[in-house]
Amino acid sequence: MHRTMFDTPILKSVLRGLSILILKILGWKTEGEIPKNLKKCVMIAAPHTSNWDLPFTLMTAFALDAKVYWMGKEQIFKPPFRRIMMWTGGIPVNRSTSTNMVQASIDAIKENDQLFLIVPPEGTRSKVTYWKTGFYHIAQGAGVPILMGFLDFKRKTSGIAGTYTTTGDLEVDMNHIKSIYAPISGKRSDQYNSQ
Repeated sequence: MHRTMFDTPILKSVLRGLSILILKILGWKTEGEIPKNLKKCVMIAAPHTSNWDLPFTLMTAFALDAKVYWMGKEQIFKPPFRRIMMWTGGIPVNRSTSTNMVQASIDAIKENDQLFLIVPPEGTRSKVTYWKTGFYHIAQGAGVPILMGFLDFKRKTSGIAGTYTTTGDLEVDMNHIKSIYAPISGKRSDQYNSQ
């Protein structure tokens, strides 16, 4: 995978301290922790309802000392912002083609010694009535757990709600994961549905 701000030794420490400070000033706290032995996972970032989700997610990642990569629509990677977005851990996704992003993600996880890949289950910050299952199939195919990251704007709390290992029963697994997110409020709660 490409180098990111999480790979820059001195700057990484500065950005971590700054992230913790900004979250504190804004009245936010973090909950949960990343298991110490976890090297690879698919990380849910939910709910995804606002452009503010990315900076809060990145600050939370720094606060929890997690090196993350995230998927975003290709349009936000256009010049002059492409290098910056890639440096923050972004991976452009072309949603207009039929390329197999699930398999590409599985391959990337398998090929790297350490990779936390953030995938928003809604697939967009616009209102959706169901969750897409790409994140589930990536985790199942790569044989890695799902790390349940969250942003609760109502409680001003972000962090990790636990890990989940898929069983292969999509319906049972998705119902369990969604039940964890049911009480969490996104910045625009009218845009969020954990169904």
